[in-house]
Amino acid sequence: MDARLHSPCPPEPAAGLARPAPGRRASRAAWTSLAVGAAVLGLKFLSWHLTGSVALYSDALESIVNVAAASFALFAVRVAARPADEEHPFGHSKAEYFSAVVEGALILVAAISIVASALGRLLHPGPLESVGLGALVAIVASAVNGLLAAWLVRVGRELRSPAIEADGLHVYTDVATSIGVLAGIGIATATGWWILDPLLAIGVALNIVRVGWRLVRESVGGLMDEALPPAEKERIRAILQPRLQSAQQVHQLLTRRAGHRTFVQFHLVVPATMTVQDAHEICEDLERALATELGEVQVSIHVEPEGEAVPSPFVAGGDA
Repeated sequence: MDARLHSPCPPEPAAGLARPAPGRRASRAAWTSLAVGAAVLGLKFLSWHLTGSVALYSDALESIVNVAAASFALFAVRVAARPADEEHPFGHSKAEYFSAVVEGALILVAAISIVASALGRLLHPGPLESVGLGALVAIVASAVNGLLAAWLVRVGRELRSPAIEADGLHVYTDVATSIGVLAGIGIATATGWWILDPLLAIGVALNIVRVGWRLVRESVGGLMDEALPPAEKERIRAILQPRLQSAQQVHQLLTRRAGHRTFVQFHLVVPATMTVQDAHEICEDLERALATELGEVQVSIHVEPEGEAVPSPFVAGGDA
C-alpha cells in the first residue's frame, strides 16, 4: 500500500489482551453482590417487621432494587466478557450499559412504591415497636452493605466495568440512606415526633430518584459513544508524545469507552519519505504503550505524510 495515501496500523490483539481478561473477576463481583444483597435484604425486612417503620420499609425496598440490579449486572458482565465474533467485531462490552440503565429504571419504580407507602403513615402517624432491636438489625445490615459497596466500586474501577461500579455506587447510596433513616428514627423515638418516619421515607425516595437519574444519564452517554473526559484525553496525549520518535505529530484524537474497553483513534503525521515499515514500527510502539497504561484498549492509527494532513470529513472540528 502506498504510504503517501493511507497506511493504517491495525491494533495488535496480543498487546491489548496480554493481561488476564476482566470478565471472570467482574462475574465474581456480580455473584458476590447478589449473594450479599440477598442477605442484607432479609435483615432489612426483619428490621421493618420488628418496628413497623415505613422508613425502614423504604430502606428494604431499595435493597430489593439492589438484588435485582445485581442480577442484571451478573447477566451483563457475562455477556460483555464474550469475545468478539463475526456479528460483533468490536466485542460485547456495551452490554454492561444496559444493566446500568435497567438499574436506574428499577430505582425509579422503588421510589414510587416508597412514596405510596409513606402517604398513609403521613396522614396517620403512630409510634414504632421494638425500635432498639430493629435498629440493631438495620445497623448490622448497613455495615455489611458498606463493606460490599467499597469493594464493588474498587473492583468496578479497576476493571472499567460500568455495571459493577454502578452497582457499588448504588449500594453506597443505600448505606447513606440507611444511616439517615436510623438517625431519623432515633430522633423520632426520643422526641415522639412520629411524623418523621413517613417524612424520612419520602426523603429516601427523592434521594434514590437522584441516583437513578445519574445512572441512566451515564449509561446513555456510554451507549452514545461519548468521548472520554478531557483529563483522560490529556493522559493519552502524554503517553503518545514522548514516543513519537521520528513521527511529527498526533492529531484528530478520537476516544470512546465501551464497558471495560477503551477505543482510541488518531492520525499520525510522518515525514513523506518514511517507509511503511518504519511507520508501522512506530505504530506498534504507540499501541504497546497505550495497552500498558490503559489496560484493554483498541487502537486505530491513520498514518499520513507531512504536508498532506487535512481534517477528516467525518470529524466535526477534528481534534488537533
